[in-house]
Amino acid sequence: MQKNLKINPVRNLNMWYVYLLQSKKNGKWYIGSTKDMHKRILTHNSGKNKSTKYGIPWGIIYCEISLNKNDACAREKYLKSGMGRRYLKNRLKFFYAKDF
Repeated sequence: MQKNLKINPVRNLNMWYVYLLQSKKNGKWYIGSTKDMHKRILTHNSGKNKSTKYGIPWGIIYCEISLNKNDACAREKYLKSGMGRRYLKNRLKFFYAKDF
């Protein structure tokens, strides 16, 4: 019989984040994954990442949490695909709505 595992997401140090950034400069998106979300956002906004230095400043508009790296990498790969981008656009349709 499997034990009921209690995971406190605030204290779980093995969490991985899949995130969507949007450039405040040009509106473009960047999808990535990381173990340390705060440090990663600072890296993007400091110009140290050549993939995102053109769009500084970046703001996070969507995030998912995974409990291991393999799941996060698979999810990142999916979100970067055509179907994944359609999923994000549909998921964020109210974020972009002008009239609520």
